[in-house]
Amino acid sequence: MSLRLGVIGTGAIGQDHIRRITRKTHGARVVALNDIARAQAQAFAERERLDARVVETAGELIAAPDVDAVLVTSWGPSHEELVLASIAAGKPVFCEKPLATTAAGARRIVDAEMQGGRRLVQVGFMRRYDAGYRALKQTVDDGTIGAALMVHCAHRNPAVPEAYVGDMAITDTFIHEIDTLRWLLDDDYVSAQVIEPRRTRNAHAGLHDPIVVLLETRKGIRIDCEVFVACRFGYDIRCQIVGETGAADLPDPPSVALRSAGRASTAIQMDWKQRFVDAYDLELQEWITSTAAGAVSGPTAWDGYFAAVTADACIAARQTRRIVPIEIGARPRFYG
Repeated sequence: MSLRLGVIGTGAIGQDHIRRITRKTHGARVVALNDIARAQAQAFAERERLDARVVETAGELIAAPDVDAVLVTSWGPSHEELVLASIAAGKPVFCEKPLATTAAGARRIVDAEMQGGRRLVQVGFMRRYDAGYRALKQTVDDGTIGAALMVHCAHRNPAVPEAYVGDMAITDTFIHEIDTLRWLLDDDYVSAQVIEPRRTRNAHAGLHDPIVVLLETRKGIRIDCEVFVACRFGYDIRCQIVGETGAADLPDPPSVALRSAGRASTAIQMDWKQRFVDAYDLELQEWITSTAAGAVSGPTAWDGYFAAVTADACIAARQTRRIVPIEIGARPRFYG
């Protein structure tokens, strides 16, 4: 029997996930849609020839008897309310990042889930499903390079829209590294610092770009990450883990090596969706399979909460220009 899904949010990522569910994954079907722009949702459903109804409100969708599980792909500030409503309804919910826009909001989700006594929430940190990152983690876990000492990474975008301002470099971009590096190293963070190098002239008003984020883990591993969202040349994700006896690099995506016009070159991707398209496919399939089995196998609400606490510390570090401690209690056994 197919898992019957309701999707809240039919913007770019919501549409991508719906196409993924209908064309690439198995074991689930979309039966209901909701979006604040109802006409957009209706037009998408008709264009894609979906056998799904457009529901007036998100609450109505969550409560619908024929909706077994919920995908939240709406804008970030709505996530907390929708995830809490799904928990209250006893329905599994996949929530795109962020789990909530504040650490306090993410903690409310954690508390509600624990009070309900059943893990229902998975957060959309898709990099854990990327083949390159999984290979890198296997290298670290196998001890091939010895104990990890340092991590150097970069998150580069060719450009961002005018609406991308303020601390979105942390809350929308670096948030992926926050989760991925913690997972790669099997370690938690204890402090954060943010440095602002010379500002690129390609950054639009309201944005200081690039920034460098420095993290320290409980084991004493030092992490530096360049976040450069107006680099112009492409979507470029880098990660190198330096250990006691070697170093391991995240592999680049496959690309044809060209020799032409007197030079050797390889293409650099420009689109983040293409860079992680396979990871998104695997992530959704694994969520569908585990949800049908009554389990949560991916990033949990606790992972979403930890990422939110770390992001808040990074923002404070940027504002104060100081090293800010990251204080969080021990992971509850509920999320063991």
